[in-house]
Amino acid sequence: MTPILLTTGDLLLAGGLIALCAILSIVLSLGIQRTLTIAAVRMAAQLILTGSVLLFVFGRASVWLTLSVLLVMFAAASYEVGSRQAVRLAPAWHFGIGGASTVIGTGIVVLVGLLTALQPHPWYAARTAIPMTGLLLGNVMNATSLAMNTLLSSVGRERMAIEARIILGATRAEAMNSLIRQAIRTALIPTLNQMAAAGIITLPGIMTGQILAGMNPLDASKYQIVLMSLIVCGNMIGATLSSILTAARLSDPRGRLRLDHLRL
Repeated sequence: MTPILLTTGDLLLAGGLIALCAILSIVLSLGIQRTLTIAAVRMAAQLILTGSVLLFVFGRASVWLTLSVLLVMFAAASYEVGSRQAVRLAPAWHFGIGGASTVIGTGIVVLVGLLTALQPHPWYAARTAIPMTGLLLGNVMNATSLAMNTLLSSVGRERMAIEARIILGATRAEAMNSLIRQAIRTALIPTLNQMAAAGIITLPGIMTGQILAGMNPLDASKYQIVLMSLIVCGNMIGATLSSILTAARLSDPRGRLRLDHLRL
């Protein structure tokens, strides 16, 4: 099966759909038309630029080029993980914890995927390593961001209850354990919903892309199983690590709650 190539008319149609959404926003007084337009323009520019860069990188078997692209992706994700949160730690701590959790969670599952299931040759082959990292990185970034946002909001809201537990003899870990667990569960809800709906309600993006590219649907479903397993593992690592580190930052060795570390 020949891959489906899009024409200029197809792209204009996509732009028309965005314009229609902007018009509906104006008619319904939603106030999102400017944000929607900027996001659409940014998306198009970023994807075209990314496609051009990948076209260059894929044509050269260089581990340094591959690592450079991955470094830029990790740096951007480290910034995005906390850029839209209303309640946050001091910038250095917030982006440090969020970025480290995202990079570690993504790095572990990417290496597992490259060295076991996919096994490209060489292992750093850009055509495999970069798209796979991008797929996993976006998911882990979202899970990490959700976990941190949920925990920070919960700690601010339940300050009195946490301090009461500490006064009654609970350690700082015991006082915030329930909030940490809730933050991790919240971060994993989108992934669990996606896993439960895969194949019955929706066809996941990677599987759909492979089928459109001509792959056997059964083989595409096997790839999707492996990728979803890597995604949920990476999300679990990122959400857990970010929650534990954030909770540690919101307390001190003497067991006191340190909400002065928050930036509203």
